[in-house]
Amino acid sequence: MSIEIANESGIEVSEEELVSVARFAIAQMDVHSAAELSMVLVDLDTMADLHMRWMDLPGPTDVMSFPMDELEPGGRPDAAEPGPSMLGDIVLCPEFAAQQAEKAGHSMDHELALLTVHGVLHLLGYDHAEPEEEKEMFALQASLLEGWYENVREEQLEEQRRAELAERDRRLLGKTGFTDTTGDPLGPA
Repeated sequence: MSIEIANESGIEVSEEELVSVARFAIAQMDVHSAAELSMVLVDLDTMADLHMRWMDLPGPTDVMSFPMDELEPGGRPDAAEPGPSMLGDIVLCPEFAAQQAEKAGHSMDHELALLTVHGVLHLLGYDHAEPEEEKEMFALQASLLEGWYENVREEQLEEQRRAELAERDRRLLGKTGFTDTTGDPLGPA
């Protein structure tokens, strides 16, 4: 899965985190692994321009999605194996997201992760124009975001466990004389 990200917003964000949450959401939605996604982070003026041009609505917004190849989660079982395809573009506005995050009482990173999942779902055809659609989309969005956070916690715990094992091994090797005073393994005598 290819995810390209371009930060043109002038605000520093964790691009690695945005790619991670997008990759997780796309995989959980059973989109073909050859799908491609483009993410662009823009400033308020650029987002306001896009919002007016594409939605005919004044002012900036938090996220806009532009689907390309109309991919669907899972696809049809009788369909031919799809080749590489373009899922679409997600445009995020970190400055707008920061304002929303402050009002909601959480971090901008959390808001951008939420908006990334929201954008992915829009690319897959989900909408929230009607109350039932909104209920379905927002429940799925919350579930995907929760799953991603759980996945991140598990990866952090595994990394911590590996570091603890490496430190234990280093100490054991040091006690047995198989390492020098810096903890590096001794070479052949």
